[in-house]
Amino acid sequence: MKKIIIFLSVVILALSFFPEVSISSENQIEMTILYDNYLYKEGLTSDWGFSCLIKGPPKTILFDTGTQGHILFQNIQKLDINPQKVQSIVISHDHGDHTGGLIPFLKKNHQVTVYFPDSFPDDFHQRIKALGAQVVPGSDPQQICKDVYLTGELGTSIKEQSLILDTDKGLVVITGCSHPGIIKILEQSKEVLQKNIYLVFGGFHLINKSEEEINEIISRFKELGVTKVGATHCTGKKAINLFKKAYKENFIQMGVGRVIQIFD
Repeated sequence: MKKIIIFLSVVILALSFFPEVSISSENQIEMTILYDNYLYKEGLTSDWGFSCLIKGPPKTILFDTGTQGHILFQNIQKLDINPQKVQSIVISHDHGDHTGGLIPFLKKNHQVTVYFPDSFPDDFHQRIKALGAQVVPGSDPQQICKDVYLTGELGTSIKEQSLILDTDKGLVVITGCSHPGIIKILEQSKEVLQKNIYLVFGGFHLINKSEEEINEIISRFKELGVTKVGATHCTGKKAINLFKKAYKENFIQMGVGRVIQIFD
């Protein structure tokens, strides 16, 4: 009996040093950056654009598809990802660096449901339908599956939606380019689910902002209670460095090949 107690004590102590360890893989959310203009893992290909794969919720989701289909699939193959496992695709907005890989992807796996803002042109709907995929245009917040939501369409000239994951640690918000404004997206995410934000990552579209404006946005992040940040894609190097400085160990370095795991 004493040996069993000692063994359990060692296990508990080990887990306290490794908080990312989970006993049950069922409670694990894994997000892999497939496409980005920054490189995280050697041997992959970076390019202007964004795409992220989310595994762990009831449905495996592809968020955005990057710019070029052949680069997307090069990275998918090197990361040993099976595109047939994807069940839902979320497109944030109608720009080629987020939609470019969609048609090539659907030619390999059309057994998916594609979610995109209602403002997309009709020919976009028709091309997707012609390949056999289901289409779900939308303007309001909606639930994709258990613990996965869309913010709904935001913005005026460039309309965009973002993805929200509801985890025990708080909300995870994934953005495409944040054209409507990253703060507006975060405020909308909190309004949809009435919970604190644990992590936000993706493009923040701050490339033309001044240092003063960026610092004001960072202050607002902290007021909103954002715990961790992964700024990338169209955020801009200046803004990325300022987020790194402000968030220190809670800044998550992004880039193609980056895998983020969250254990509930």
